[in-house]
Amino acid sequence: MSALEFGRITRSPKIWRCAKRSAREPLRHAESCHTLNHMVQHSAALDTTFAAVADPVRRGILTLLGRRDASITELAESFEMTLTGIKKHVTILEQTRLVTTKKEGRVRTCRIGPRKLEREAEWIASFQEMIDARFDRLEALLERLPDK
Repeated sequence: MSALEFGRITRSPKIWRCAKRSAREPLRHAESCHTLNHMVQHSAALDTTFAAVADPVRRGILTLLGRRDASITELAESFEMTLTGIKKHVTILEQTRLVTTKKEGRVRTCRIGPRKLEREAEWIASFQEMIDARFDRLEALLERLPDK
C-alpha cells in the first residue's frame, strides 16, 4: 500500500465516524468497525468477550448467576447499583451471549447464557505457553552465566 493510499484510508470520514461510535459504545459496534492494521492479528469476538468480562461488576454478575438465576432487581441490590446501571451491565453480557434474560410479567430474570468460552480459554492457554517458554529460556540463560 502506498503512502498516498494509506493517507486516504486513515483520513476516511467513515473511519472517524466509526471511531467516535466505538468510543461511545465500545462493545456494541466492535464487529461493525474495522481498523486496518496488518501487523495485529486479533478476533473481534475475543476482544468483545474480554472487554465484557474486564469489568468487576460484570464478573460478579457472572459469578452470582453461576450459582442461581436472579432478577435485575436482585442483581441491583446485590451490587448496590441502580436498576438502570445494572441493566446496562446485563445488556453488555447479553451481547456476548454470556447471559440471557427472560421477561415474565414485570420481572426480568437473568441466567447464564449458552456461550462457552472455549476460544478465549484457548487464547489464554497459548499465551501462557508463550510466557512459560520465555521464562524457560531466561532460566536456561541464567544457568549458563558464571556465578560471581
